[in-house]
Amino acid sequence: MQLTGKQKRYLRALMVTQPAMIQIGKGSVTENLIQQTNDALKAREVLKIKVLNNNDEDLDQLAEELAKACEAQVVQIIGHNFVLYRRNEEKPKIVLPE
Repeated sequence: MQLTGKQKRYLRALMVTQPAMIQIGKGSVTENLIQQTNDALKAREVLKIKVLNNNDEDLDQLAEELAKACEAQVVQIIGHNFVLYRRNEEKPKIVLPE
């Protein structure tokens, strides 16, 4: 399912005041990072991730790589943060606008 612009705006509005739940430092996308992200997405459905200054990788590429590994969608990339979304099929918590 591809997110529409309206749905992305809704998710961005939810996350604007939330702190980053996961931080990525020097290490790239590792199995541990993927597992942490999967667990957080299962519990929350939407997640803000911060990339620290000591990471030299391209933020866009890093976000896409992690999203692909977690079967999630990139909602927003801004500054050193990005937001991922994956619907919890068992117990959905967020109702997206049509």
